[in-house]
Amino acid sequence: MTKEKLALEIIERLKKEYPEAGCTLDYDQAWKLLVSVRLAAQCTDARVNVVVEDLYAKFPDVNALAEAQVDEIEAIVRPCGLGRSKAKDISACMKILKEQYGGNIPETFEELLKLPGVGRKSANLIMGDVFGKPAIVTDTHCIRLTNRMGLVDGIKEPKKVEMELWKIIPPEEGSDFCHRLVFHGREICTARTKPYCEKCCIKDICERNGIKD
Repeated sequence: MTKEKLALEIIERLKKEYPEAGCTLDYDQAWKLLVSVRLAAQCTDARVNVVVEDLYAKFPDVNALAEAQVDEIEAIVRPCGLGRSKAKDISACMKILKEQYGGNIPETFEELLKLPGVGRKSANLIMGDVFGKPAIVTDTHCIRLTNRMGLVDGIKEPKKVEMELWKIIPPEEGSDFCHRLVFHGREICTARTKPYCEKCCIKDICERNGIKD
């Protein structure tokens, strides 16, 4: 089976397994996803979802957060880890949104990458979830699972994985596919325990069957 055919089959099976899969970061405005995805680095989405409630209670919009002191932001986001670095990025990012984009977020991948603390993974997430554009989010689940499944061959660098997946994943499927990989990676194809291959919906076509990383 070619990688293209394997990808299409995996996409269809994961659709049936996780029909409602979406972003696990809570947000109701685009700028909030920008904040949450920065906080999510080396932190669980569940913890981020709790922490941002306090952040937005004190700073409810882009202007308020842009005017906040870095120390004030850090005091709230510290439970997410790397508090100082994340607070500085959030502060700088909100200032740019306020001053250059009227409180909105930029709508192109290139502009998003220019924002403090925004890398390819974050930019892709926003392009897919906020703007409905083709996107491939190479988080740890995506990298681990696509290697195990045989969609990429021993590649661990996020950008290289992304480039390989663009060759075989239909553009309109990329964003949802990556969300489903997160759910599958948490429930079945786990990282910290032996994968539950016997429960896996793609066990018969998975190249490595979860045995190798």
